[in-house]
Amino acid sequence: MSWDRPVAWEVQERAELGAGRVSTFVDETVVTPSGEIITRQYLTHPGAVAVVCWDEERDVIAAVRQYRHPVRQEMVEIPAGLLDLEGEDYVAAAKRELAEEAELAASRWDVLIDIVTTPGACEESLRIYLARDPHPASRPEGFVLEGEEAHMRFEWIFRPALVAAVFAGECQSPSLVSGVLALETARLSGRLDQLRPADAPWPVRAGR
Repeated sequence: MSWDRPVAWEVQERAELGAGRVSTFVDETVVTPSGEIITRQYLTHPGAVAVVCWDEERDVIAAVRQYRHPVRQEMVEIPAGLLDLEGEDYVAAAKRELAEEAELAASRWDVLIDIVTTPGACEESLRIYLARDPHPASRPEGFVLEGEEAHMRFEWIFRPALVAAVFAGECQSPSLVSGVLALETARLSGRLDQLRPADAPWPVRAGR
């Protein structure tokens, strides 16, 4: 069985239509395997990590409420952040985000799932970790909450209530929805002890 695999069609031309703080909007002229010439526009992205931090004893998940301006929503999310520090290890980035946004650390880390969030329009890849045995931690030295994060609120949410909210359409964050439902699948199918280790290869980013 062949699953996702790396393939790169020939790019004849590439133009930058606009550049922002995180992403660049690019236009590429691409040659298909049959020789057809097509153009595709998309956003570049450095990638990101997110954390489902689960306190199994209390059966609660760490969540933050953060304003997202493009959709005009205060969204319930799991701690997450960009891979915008050159050379930073993926799990180290996830641990940093958990400390920054929730002031938590965890004793056990596993890879829960890897996704590409909007592969038709953006090159963002997202790794979601499962963090267990949480305990309080300080924010990294020198870190200051700014912008939307300055108004972010942290809380523990009962896992079954969060699952119900996802199915009711009341929680729409892609990282939260994907991560919470992946945890449910792993939990109910007995896969929690079969998850990939925190340092498992991340194939979609291998060529970056």
